[in-house]
Amino acid sequence: MTDSTAPLAAQTALVTALARMLGAGGQPAQCFDTHISWVLVAGGYAYKIKKAVKLDFLDCSTLAARRRLCEEELRLNRRLSPTLYVDVVAVTGDAAQPRLGDDGKGEAIEYAVRMHAFAQTALWSRRLDEGSLSVQEVDALADLLGRFHQQAAAASAGTAWGRPESLAATAAATFDAIARLAPDQASQATLARLRAWDAAEHRRLAPEFAARKDAGMVRECHGDLHLGNIVTTEGGVGVFDCIEFSEPLRWIDVINDLAFAYMDLACRQRRDLATRLLNGYLAQTGDYAGLVLLAYYSMHRALVRCLVMLLRAAQAVSKVARDAARREALAYLAHAARLTGAPKPAVLITHGCSGSGKTTFSREAAALLGAAHLRSDIERKRLHGLQPLDRSGAAHASPLYDADATRRTYERLLALTRAVAAAGMVALVDAAFLDAAQRRPFARYAARAKLPFRIFDLRASPAVMMQRLALRANAGADASDADAAVLARQLAHARPLSDAEMAHAIAVDADRLSPGDVAGLCMALAHALGIDCQPSPDTQNGHKAQEAHGDGFAGQIDASQGHARGSS
Repeated sequence: MTDSTAPLAAQTALVTALARMLGAGGQPAQCFDTHISWVLVAGGYAYKIKKAVKLDFLDCSTLAARRRLCEEELRLNRRLSPTLYVDVVAVTGDAAQPRLGDDGKGEAIEYAVRMHAFAQTALWSRRLDEGSLSVQEVDALADLLGRFHQQAAAASAGTAWGRPESLAATAAATFDAIARLAPDQASQATLARLRAWDAAEHRRLAPEFAARKDAGMVRECHGDLHLGNIVTTEGGVGVFDCIEFSEPLRWIDVINDLAFAYMDLACRQRRDLATRLLNGYLAQTGDYAGLVLLAYYSMHRALVRCLVMLLRAAQAVSKVARDAARREALAYLAHAARLTGAPKPAVLITHGCSGSGKTTFSREAAALLGAAHLRSDIERKRLHGLQPLDRSGAAHASPLYDADATRRTYERLLALTRAVAAAGMVALVDAAFLDAAQRRPFARYAARAKLPFRIFDLRASPAVMMQRLALRANAGADASDADAAVLARQLAHARPLSDAEMAHAIAVDADRLSPGDVAGLCMALAHALGIDCQPSPDTQNGHKAQEAHGDGFAGQIDASQGHARGSS
């Protein structure tokens, strides 16, 4: 890091003059200050000016460098927010009387990226704090990132990006920078433990890093997907402010890119939304192989935010701002430490006819348990090159649903379960599992791997299941192709779980299941299995309300015996 006090002081005077010039009615433009830029907002536009700083990870110390990076920022961010970014404008005149966008008249003294302005309440960091961020927005981000990563350019084999050596260099730079800024001995001690964990994990995962690069999973990504760079506007969910100043920080594994938003949601006590984002992304991309790297990348993403907050604290003028930035830095450091804890994988499967509520239940339970949600309807279609909402005709007549296709679907689900468990995560497999021969390989795998195994036995009345199938068909927004004929055939051949299986079963009354019920069930299950459960504020409140009225879920977990005593 170099001394940039003098150029920063000159830039500060210029920005102050620009704020006055852009203001209206005697009021200067709004000014937002980060550790590497200023953003002036006025007249429906935002003007981003890069600070004349040279740090370990970027060099904006010259006007030529700042212009080049402004042009790169425009190019790169239009990939994810094509309508938000307008152009790059020159600042002419002088520091006392600057002008913007003079159509080439006058010598440029600075450059700015011009964007359409949006309210600060649109930022996900604000929306989460205010409790207004919805699951629909999270689903939209999962869809956006899935499409973006699948279309992004892949790094050529000859580049170092994403290779073990490049990742080690980036990690070392982050550790060193935090060590210089960490405020106390406790933080330094935590950092030392994280360095040791990083070294061990890097050695263990080195073959995975190399394999992912060779498979084309290192791509030109966003690179800075924290919640302060994600917005919801009238145009929908968008992402802005990607990494334009560093190719090694932008050309990364797609799971590394996703890990930033995943980490930030979890760090802010919304692991349920983080898991929903992850599962939505995986359902679209099928990139379950990347899960083995998720904890490693998430830890480093927390360190990046820790460093940013420490840099912000070092630049803060007021004690209030400095202390706030330090508190946030320490929160990210603590989260990084939590991510190094011992993994606790488990295997959970569902059992129930079409329309019994398996997917609704599994989606909620996976979010609460931090589990990977593996869905047979999606994986069946993926095996045949279809998208989740593609229709293949009547389910009872389509080759997608013949015996061979069904066998291959369950084989794929088992392979994905192994991948999820190898990543240290809970696998929740959402499928009918009506045949004991389909359930048996999952139980055997869990037993051999010494993993907890449970069966969610969802029970609903035929009338309710039929009604759900009709509603689902009319909506046309679900991957399932099951219809009344499929349900009738299932009911005719339905067999209950065996007595041996009931020792691992949790009966769920799916006729009247609510989010509060699912929260209560998952908390009890997590306690019995020694795994983590983090209910969202909504489901936790709903569960407490139901406890007060004595209306709980049907399958009560027996923590001492580790099985369910079901009622239906």
